[in-house]
Amino acid sequence: MTNLSCESAALRVDAAPALAANRARPKRQVLLVGNFLSASLGIRAVCEDLALRLSASEWRVLTSSRKRPPLRRLLDMLSAVWNGRASYAVAHVDVFSGRAFLWAETVCAALRLLRKPYVLTLHGGNLPVFARRSPRRVRQLLQSAAAVTTPSRYLLDAMSPYRPDLRLLPNPIQLEAYPWRVRRRPRPHLVWMRSFHSIYNPGLAPRVLARIAPEFPESRLIMVGPDRGDGSREGTGRVVESLGLSARVSMPGAVEKSSVPAWLERGDIFLNTANIDNTPVGVLEALACGLCVVSTDVGGIPYLLEHERDALLVAAEDPEAMSRAVRRILTEPELAERLSSSARRKAEQFDWQVILPQWEALLSSVAATHADA
Repeated sequence: MTNLSCESAALRVDAAPALAANRARPKRQVLLVGNFLSASLGIRAVCEDLALRLSASEWRVLTSSRKRPPLRRLLDMLSAVWNGRASYAVAHVDVFSGRAFLWAETVCAALRLLRKPYVLTLHGGNLPVFARRSPRRVRQLLQSAAAVTTPSRYLLDAMSPYRPDLRLLPNPIQLEAYPWRVRRRPRPHLVWMRSFHSIYNPGLAPRVLARIAPEFPESRLIMVGPDRGDGSREGTGRVVESLGLSARVSMPGAVEKSSVPAWLERGDIFLNTANIDNTPVGVLEALACGLCVVSTDVGGIPYLLEHERDALLVAAEDPEAMSRAVRRILTEPELAERLSSSARRKAEQFDWQVILPQWEALLSSVAATHADA
């Protein structure tokens, strides 16, 4: 994605002082390096929305990568760094654990060779574990950046030993796109929305449904999300079949981002079953729609959600605890109304109108500092 219109207005100004001032102004040109895989995997990362928002705000935006095979992906990222070097003043690189951390290291090494400033954003509930195993690598990468951001207070606290001046920039949502209604007397209609991957433990959701179904005959479960290919979707299907829930569970697969609010509207209770987590956008979307959220208390979740106020939190891998939480929501109207009302107020803190100006200020500041150096 490339926006080439950002300098056109300045070229219409005839006065020499204005042209000189424009040349001195830091260029609004950025390279975003991260996961741009929604077209192939149905997984829409925050960096894709950031690219669209910056482009609409008259930034020239280059992006990488849409390639899925690991080697082709890394080469595509390096190609974007080199071939686009005249078209960006600052870069932004997403940082994940595991093999993806090596990609970030390599991309940032190339940016340093070109003397390009870059901002890092830390992602993934497993990154603190990775950092404890490779503290030197993590510290070197974080300290090499002009700035480092994190979308959650969990990562802010966990990763501050490797760089103390981390900045909190939450994952945003477009609040106006999510219709909200208070769930005063919620139906036993459950929604699970995530990628089918083992770290998100999708098989827990039908086990919860099986425990409430005898008491709530109208209960059902919708599981929305792409298949990450590790066998989790097939395994979840086997769990559904073995529990005799095939008539109660639907698994439509990946859906367009624009249709997410409509899918959430089909339910009143949102299940987040993850074993590892940070600040999941799906949970924010459920909050924005006013669903009553029941989540495991792993990773960054306790930093995002307050138990008994805007969600009910339970231990991971505990279908009995999660089903008890769901039963409480269905039988305690005052609790359901409190969770649903507080959910929307929590989501308002993550609106793009609040977060985008912070991104623009940070990227502009880094570009200006580098230009003055």
